[in-house]
Amino acid sequence: MIPRSHLTKQFTRTALLRAASYPSTTPFVAARCLANTRRASWRDIQQQKPYSGSATAAQSEKETITKLLYNIGSRKEVEQYLRHFSSVESQKFAVIKVGGAVLTDELDTLASAITFLNRVGLYPIVLHGAGPQLNNLLEKAGVVPDYHDGIRITDEKTLEIARKVFMAENLKLVEALEKMGTRARPLPGGVFSAEYLDKEKYGFVGKITGVNKEVIEASIRAGALPILTSLAETPAGQILNVNADVAAGELARVLEPLKIVYLNEKNGLYNGDTGKKIDVINLDEEYADLLKQPWVKYGTKLKIKEIKELLDHLPRSSSVAIISAGHLHKELFTDSGAGTLIRRGFKLFHHNSLEQLDKDRIRKIMEKEDTEVKAGLVSVSSYLHQLENSKRGFKAYGDEPYEVLAVVKNDDESGSGVPKLDKFIATKAAVLNNVTDNVWALLSKDYPALTWVVDEADENKGWHFDKAEGSFTKNGKTLFWKGLNDVGAIEKVVSQFLEVQTKDAVNTATSGSSAFTAGQRRSFSSVQSKTSQFPGGRRMFSTSTRAQGDVKKIGLIGARGYTGQELIRLINNHPSMEVSYVSSRELEGKPLEGYTKSPISYVNLSAEQVKEKTQAGEVDAWILALPNGVCKPFVDAVESVEEGKKIVLCDLSADFRFTDSWTYGLPEFNRTKIPGATRISNPGCYATGSQLSIHPLLAHLGGTPSIFGVSGYSGAGTKPSPNNDVNHLKDNLIPYALTNHIHEREVSHQLGHEVNFMPHVAPFFQGITLTVNMPLNKTMTSGDIREIYEQAYENEKLVHVIKGVPLVKENAGKHFARIGGFGVHSSGKRVVVVATIDNLLKGAATQAVQNLNLSLGLGEYTGIPLA
Repeated sequence: MIPRSHLTKQFTRTALLRAASYPSTTPFVAARCLANTRRASWRDIQQQKPYSGSATAAQSEKETITKLLYNIGSRKEVEQYLRHFSSVESQKFAVIKVGGAVLTDELDTLASAITFLNRVGLYPIVLHGAGPQLNNLLEKAGVVPDYHDGIRITDEKTLEIARKVFMAENLKLVEALEKMGTRARPLPGGVFSAEYLDKEKYGFVGKITGVNKEVIEASIRAGALPILTSLAETPAGQILNVNADVAAGELARVLEPLKIVYLNEKNGLYNGDTGKKIDVINLDEEYADLLKQPWVKYGTKLKIKEIKELLDHLPRSSSVAIISAGHLHKELFTDSGAGTLIRRGFKLFHHNSLEQLDKDRIRKIMEKEDTEVKAGLVSVSSYLHQLENSKRGFKAYGDEPYEVLAVVKNDDESGSGVPKLDKFIATKAAVLNNVTDNVWALLSKDYPALTWVVDEADENKGWHFDKAEGSFTKNGKTLFWKGLNDVGAIEKVVSQFLEVQTKDAVNTATSGSSAFTAGQRRSFSSVQSKTSQFPGGRRMFSTSTRAQGDVKKIGLIGARGYTGQELIRLINNHPSMEVSYVSSRELEGKPLEGYTKSPISYVNLSAEQVKEKTQAGEVDAWILALPNGVCKPFVDAVESVEEGKKIVLCDLSADFRFTDSWTYGLPEFNRTKIPGATRISNPGCYATGSQLSIHPLLAHLGGTPSIFGVSGYSGAGTKPSPNNDVNHLKDNLIPYALTNHIHEREVSHQLGHEVNFMPHVAPFFQGITLTVNMPLNKTMTSGDIREIYEQAYENEKLVHVIKGVPLVKENAGKHFARIGGFGVHSSGKRVVVVATIDNLLKGAATQAVQNLNLSLGLGEYTGIPLA
């Protein structure tokens, strides 16, 4: 027999094409479509040999199903939640409690929903009840159900029937999943240990005393979803009945999952007065008042109390969702959700004086999230001083831990009389826990009328249009407003906006007003109506509308190579840069292809000519894309000119990477030193990937890291050599410079920690993979290490931390590095991290543009594709 994972190429292609051919198909219909194809094809491949490309097929299937999710939410939303859910160990994703009625009425829908989650790499732990089925069989057996304090009294006959029912329902769900090609393991017992709750009073009813995680983890390690029942056992082996909701809660306390999902046929909790579904409950802010509501009684009151008690003992990242099976995908992967979300949240504040605010926490969030502060354009102290001296006052909003900070000024500088949203910044955690929506709703209560300004090219512009009731765009800036119902008031605001534009005084008007891309989109409280959706995002960034100034003129020396060609492409699409000169001895006189801003031909600039053009002010920055040891005459020529001290030199060779008077241009670790720097040494490609791989664990190293690096042959340049000879490389992996490679010395020097580096060249053209082995000075888990990397790079747009192992082919042509793997040795004292990076982009050209943006006062990621 062939394992299910070994699918034939044709089988997988057929399934994927069939699913992808229906763009409007819901994810669950698509999951069934894929499952049907799998069943139909399974008989045909039983006798075939395993297909060696099954991993690729599985990845393609995952990508196709992920794309189908885009039909129910934006790409950013879906990818944000997938990253969030994949950031923890598999058993910590979700506990899903399934009511017995769902197994009877919605079995196919439930199986499709769970299958869909598994297809995108998630392993929910499913626990089900069987109340209606049990009552039905008890009635047929002539046993009258009896309850005391809401607990089913369980005698021997009831327990006998209950065991049969639970086993039958458990197998029914497992079989439904297996029919869809999803591996599942029945676990009707062996998970919960218990003692009698009160044998005299309730009979064979248990109180859970322990959870055997190993049974669950073993199922997940085997690639099968664990399907549990709410039966427990005493130490002596006696089976006891336990409430399924209680069992789900105990399971959650032990596993601490991100999501606890209660599936019911009603699709949520409903307000007893209005009859409307409750969108979200923030317990810290609303619990006390909610329990006072006259309709919150009996079962509803008990459920809310139990959920609060559960969440009080779980991390704040955990939340409870009450939802129907058919809407589970929308609840998990969209900002708007579908059922009722219950979370702890945080108490919110709103203060109108600095004395009431925690200035240290304000400093922390601004230094971490505010782009103008991070770029050195404004200091936290100066901003606080500005607020302190605000003539008409301000009001600041946020949550207790200062994960969100919003500032509204009671009037903007134009004197319009309308309050202005001046800043709105938030951390990634605040997005994922929906604190941002709470703060927005709170400030909107205080300020029904509001204006704010953002850059027209702002990547979060859709969010502003969603929040605003009107807008006006001029000279690359968009004015937004809400609550201005009088035409005269709108005319006045727009007129004053135009005056400010004319005076070029709106440089930093909305430092934080466009501070975040969308998090989960829920209304502020359970008694408010749901707000409209807005696009989701990977993390929040404050956005500046600071004018970019004149277009910067760039001279490129050494443009013939692969890196030079990538630089030309980037500058061609850069809104604030243009090529002035492009120098190459071999290509002199030929037109510069791929550059469309103006006709440019290659020239062969001498050091003296570089000096002349620098003296004439014809260039703002020179990029030196030359081999090692060649660029010094050009550097000397620029520095011999008085004005040359102001000209930016960005050297892509290794000539100045060990020179303290030059700024080492790895922004992720040296960002504060690059703005305004005029001498920048661009890091090497291997060196960039290696440092990104090692830096977060520097404090935890217990020995010398070893780096096994493999590069595409473009890294060997255009000059013919065995390392870029395609025929020589065919079916080969060539090691070279096995000790003392320049990048080994570079990484060791910059990290302040010795490393060993073993480079190789492979027959693919573009990209690098690095397998980095690091001894640890203490015992750590894979989860511990991944959390360190996620925190280290949570605000880095050009570093993506993933759960799996990154592949070269997935990163070729991308401008960011990927880091993953995080394989920890059984001793817990050694980890292997894998990184991929495009040697021509983030390893060279993209990083050069990133450095030039910072040094020339432009937005760091301007002109750099982030997708």
